[in-house]
Amino acid sequence: MDHSSEEDTDISESEIEEYEEKSYEDLKRGNHSLKISDVAYTCPYCPKKRKRDFGYKELVQHASGVGSGNSNKRTARDKANHLALAKYLENDVVVAGDSSKPDAKPDPQADPLADHDRDEMFVWPWIGIVVNILTEYKDGRYVGESGSKLRDQLARRGFNPTRVRPLWNYQGHSGTALVEFNKDWSGFGNAMSFEKAYEADHHGKREWKANIGKKSDLYAWIARADDYKALNIVGENLRKVGDLRTISDIMEEEARKTNKLVSNLTNVIEVKKLHLKEMENKFKETAQSLQQLVEEKDKLHQAYNEEIRKIQSSARDHFQKIFNDHEKLKLQLESQKKELELRGRELEQREAKNESDRKKLSEELEQNAVLNTSLSAAAEEQRKVDEKVLKLAEEQKRQKEDLHKRIIHLEKQLDAKQAVELEIEQLRGSLNVMKHIEDEGDQEVLKKVDTLLKSLREKEEEYEGLEALNQTLIVKERNSNDELQDARKELVNGLKELPRVGPIGVKRMGELDNRPFHEAMKRKYNESEADERATELCSLWEEYLRDPGWHPIKVVTVNGKLENVIDDEDEKLKDLKRNYGEDVYKAVTAALIEINDYNPSGRYIISELWNYAVNQKATLEEGVTVLLNLWKKKR
Repeated sequence: MDHSSEEDTDISESEIEEYEEKSYEDLKRGNHSLKISDVAYTCPYCPKKRKRDFGYKELVQHASGVGSGNSNKRTARDKANHLALAKYLENDVVVAGDSSKPDAKPDPQADPLADHDRDEMFVWPWIGIVVNILTEYKDGRYVGESGSKLRDQLARRGFNPTRVRPLWNYQGHSGTALVEFNKDWSGFGNAMSFEKAYEADHHGKREWKANIGKKSDLYAWIARADDYKALNIVGENLRKVGDLRTISDIMEEEARKTNKLVSNLTNVIEVKKLHLKEMENKFKETAQSLQQLVEEKDKLHQAYNEEIRKIQSSARDHFQKIFNDHEKLKLQLESQKKELELRGRELEQREAKNESDRKKLSEELEQNAVLNTSLSAAAEEQRKVDEKVLKLAEEQKRQKEDLHKRIIHLEKQLDAKQAVELEIEQLRGSLNVMKHIEDEGDQEVLKKVDTLLKSLREKEEEYEGLEALNQTLIVKERNSNDELQDARKELVNGLKELPRVGPIGVKRMGELDNRPFHEAMKRKYNESEADERATELCSLWEEYLRDPGWHPIKVVTVNGKLENVIDDEDEKLKDLKRNYGEDVYKAVTAALIEINDYNPSGRYIISELWNYAVNQKATLEEGVTVLLNLWKKKR
């Protein structure tokens, strides 16, 4: 394809995006050759004299740097071509076995210090230096780009800076900035990649110091001892914010901190184990004592039931004997009455014989009358006695029924109380039964009542002692649990400062994942605007998550149990899902569920020890194992 006519004239800034799409389509159709070999690439838009071999990542950084740079040396057409090249490399080029491609997963075991002298002096925290920033003179002083814009450019190139701080003096913007990275080893790796990328484009420290010709674009490197000691604005600011440290010094300091933390936690765990063992022994002793009490209670309960059966049997036999005696007396009186009536009839027959017989008969009749009167009185007395006996029997029967009902009532109450209280109520019931038959004069029963009362008082004292022991053990268990929670908090605080190696680490529960927001915005806006809008939207939803007045959680019954679930009818969530898609909706609901589970009252982010392999809360033992492994590696 002939581009000579197009290259004669440049394009305006507003046409960059349109021309970028055109160049991108040319690359997809294969109109330009990029690949030199399996691992080497070339830039088709650079002048012939500047062409050289690039690695995949180096070519991506070169294209992104030229496309997003502010150099006056680069035309708008050149920037559009390089932006299209960066887009084509990231979306359409597949590099087999090339770990430099951004989509390739980094090796978690890779050592960022492998190729560096551990005794070399660096400024720590890790700081990069950027010079030759474009400035212009306005209103009596020099002004230049903001640090946030340069930070975003470096972040898109994969260097992940935490802050870019332009350096100002009395004349204004000095054209120099300090780039701050994370303090950990991943931050050191990003800083070294930052330096190597600029060295690969011949914009490193050596080229800047060479002072060859008029220089354009940015030059950058990582701050070392000579920069720290320099008598200029860079050295002055480096001495304010950092110190000179060797890699060996930093590693030794981290090892000392880790060893101290491991030692402290190990001591705490040993103490907790001893306390736990003591509590287990006391628990076993208490369980054995309670078992003995239960067995004694069962024996007393059986003895009580047996005694009740004996008393009831004795009462039945006694009443039956009374009834039998009364029946015999009644039969004897009826037999005597019949005999007297018979003799009366015989005397009446003899009355006609003679006077003497009549007198004798009259006397006998009078005697019989007196005797009949006595017998009638005796019969009446016997009848009254029988009625009294029947009433006594009925009264005894009624009392026995009342006693039986009371025993049943007491047994129902005893089933709802503790074992020792049951035994106490049964002993009192036995005492009441003994009182009912106290008139019989059974001294043996009274002795048993005294014995039961003594046993009752002993069981009450024993019950109070066991209750006091139980409360003491509960207090000790709560104190031990509090100490274990304190140890877990110290472990989480310690692991926060260390890079995660393996599945065990610290997770911020309720933190909103911003990646789905960026992906959703990229589908609607260009890359620079998408990042800004994604940040705004993510911040807005973080405020929603912290709002205690917004609670899109409902309680439902699942398999007979109450569970908290997301309310799908909530208007905010429905609008979010409809406008930005399923991934953004899932990110918000996941953070919402974590906040509801771990901090529903405060609704702020908390750190938790987490097992990423099984996606659940890690145990204290797993966390200590991680620290021990780190200690062994650093030793």
